[in-house]
Amino acid sequence: MTESLAFPADFLWGAATSAYQIEGAVREDGRTPSIWDTFSHTPGRTADGDTGDVAVEHYHRYRDDVALMADLGLGAYRFSVSWSRVQPTGRGPAVQRGLDFYRRLVDELLEKGIKPALTLYHWDLPQELEDAGGWPARETAHRFAEYAGFVAEALGDRVESWITLNEPWCSAFLGYGSGVHAPGRTDPAAALQAAHHLNLAHGLGTQALRAALPARAKVAVSLNSSVVRAVSDSPADQDARRRIDNLANGVFHGPMLHGAYPADLLTDTARVTDWSFVHDGDLAAAHQPLDALGLNYYTPALVSAAHDDPGNPRADGHGASEHSPWPASDDVAFHQTPGDRTEMGWTIDPTGLHELIMRYTREAPGLPLYVTENGAAYDDKPDPEGRVHDPERIAYLHGHLAAVRRAITDGADVRGYYLWSLMDNFEWSYGYSKRFGAVYVDYETQARIPKSSAHWYAGVASTGELPREYVAD
Repeated sequence: MTESLAFPADFLWGAATSAYQIEGAVREDGRTPSIWDTFSHTPGRTADGDTGDVAVEHYHRYRDDVALMADLGLGAYRFSVSWSRVQPTGRGPAVQRGLDFYRRLVDELLEKGIKPALTLYHWDLPQELEDAGGWPARETAHRFAEYAGFVAEALGDRVESWITLNEPWCSAFLGYGSGVHAPGRTDPAAALQAAHHLNLAHGLGTQALRAALPARAKVAVSLNSSVVRAVSDSPADQDARRRIDNLANGVFHGPMLHGAYPADLLTDTARVTDWSFVHDGDLAAAHQPLDALGLNYYTPALVSAAHDDPGNPRADGHGASEHSPWPASDDVAFHQTPGDRTEMGWTIDPTGLHELIMRYTREAPGLPLYVTENGAAYDDKPDPEGRVHDPERIAYLHGHLAAVRRAITDGADVRGYYLWSLMDNFEWSYGYSKRFGAVYVDYETQARIPKSSAHWYAGVASTGELPREYVAD
């Protein structure tokens, strides 16, 4: 038995971030408010009233951050573009000052030998588009396609990896269903409308990218597809699993990968909406050929038919709200899965990542896969010598990378892994209370300290080999 597990020689080792979580500089160079600016400045929406106004000042510290990535030996960096920095109102011409920041960032990455992977949308819709209806409005999909074209024209000569949307499920169902994410609306019909228009935006955006990018460019989407399990084999519990699986997964991979919504999804949600917002040609537009599929994974979901205690909190891992992000599913119960948990309360289960990869290997044969997010939050603190030791995160990463390696052995075409996140940052409604980073950030001084997990991950990336076992020191 060998002492390590080797990954393919060309496997891409990266880390990921998003614009609103790290950039700061929210009023500079023409940027206007996004829905997350508005949401985070609304009392009671985020922990301690935290906002992304300053975040971790990446807008001004990007050169140092890229140098840190190079020191850690990262081969790729996945970042997102702030739509309201590039096209402040969501309409009209692009602002070159905003695009210039991303030009500088990409040039810095390329100079250090790091491949940029650009995500066009990571939840920060320009507020003016929300005021005009947001994602439940059809026009927003067309505005996204225009924006995609602007970014492609500006950066297509130097960026080869493009991602249209990050986790559209969160945008639709947490933003418009449960209201725990921006813009904080709580209308299940609007959530389903938003999901459809995000599908349409992905398709129209992909078309716009193809029209503007050179042939070598690769276009993908990142889905937080859920691994949904039932508490038992009973018909009622299995039906609950089916329904949530459609709402978590089929609502996006149906149109994007197969050109149709699951028929039973439409039936299950008929009492919420008649789906008349789906127009002729929409599903064909959403169903664009992809060069890769990004999968984001953190923890599985466990469901059953509703139990007898309706007052029990919904343990779906998506924040506390009186409003459900699962339309027409009030008779489905969510349960906390057993096992060790991260600071988010999410159960650690690498088998779910293997299961997810193998599912999409079957559902989209021949389509290369990337793990575009995977990571864990822990209560990290510097020791008296200023070092940050996080063995729990190393164990988490080891288990999930081993699951990726097992999926490759089982025939999956997984070509890369992006750790979430490069550094501690603004964690949405949790503010700065949850630390996902491999690099610790002192929010008072903005000092960056690579945690022991960063050094461990750098070692794996440099060798392309995962120790067969991880034993905490």
